[in-house]
Amino acid sequence: MAPLDPTDDEKAELARLMDIARDASEFLKVFAHEGRFLILCHLAGGERSVTELERLISQRQAAVSQQLARLRLEGIVEARRDGKAIYYRLADERALRLIDMVLRLYGAEGAEAAATTLDASVAKRR
Repeated sequence: MAPLDPTDDEKAELARLMDIARDASEFLKVFAHEGRFLILCHLAGGERSVTELERLISQRQAAVSQQLARLRLEGIVEARRDGKAIYYRLADERALRLIDMVLRLYGAEGAEAAATTLDASVAKRR
């Protein structure tokens, strides 16, 4: 027996789902990098300077700046300059929700709690 041809409504729904899948896939790719994810976890707790982020994730300025550039390009973070310092914050509410969800799935108490825990962990190592 041959499969039935999809209705116009089914075709429209499939096209809508494909658009959503494409957008979600592009958004999720940004989070698939360990360094970027750590940066985002810290930014979930509030605005941070590049220098703070370097210290918190134990990475050099060039590596942190490269990841921040990608996040800025994707519209996930925003930057502001204060003298010589550059501060970053989350610019996309979806990012905070996703960070919170991922951290809850993997055992953390949410994005802000995880950022605080990560900060404390780094402080203990120094």
